[in-house]
Amino acid sequence: MSTAAALLRRPPVAFALDVVLVIVFAAVGRASHDEANPVIGALLTAWPFLVGTLVGWAVVRVLRKAWPLEVGPGITVWFSTLLIGMVLRQATGHGTAVSFVLVAAVVLAFFLIGWRALEAQLLRRSRPSA
Repeated sequence: MSTAAALLRRPPVAFALDVVLVIVFAAVGRASHDEANPVIGALLTAWPFLVGTLVGWAVVRVLRKAWPLEVGPGITVWFSTLLIGMVLRQATGHGTAVSFVLVAAVVLAFFLIGWRALEAQLLRRSRPSA
């Protein structure tokens, strides 16, 4: 197993990566709109999605009795992040325009499912052929 793949098999590391990627998503989105105060602004934009990420992790842990380290459970984390993030944004009076929902869905899928798919590929490559 590669060092990177082994590191990502640790739940605290994987959770931290999800959190960082959600914050990056928010920061890039805010930067593309020339928003002021980039750090606080990114955190204010990210918090609804971070709640969704936490819920997704909890759902997978409770229902599957496993950590969401693989692609399948990662889809649950992505969907929870997106859905709860948008619901909380709407509930707090922030935008949920269709274009934003679509961009968020694609970017968050790329981030939250993408690293898991890459990690799975690294694991497959590191296993000896039978």
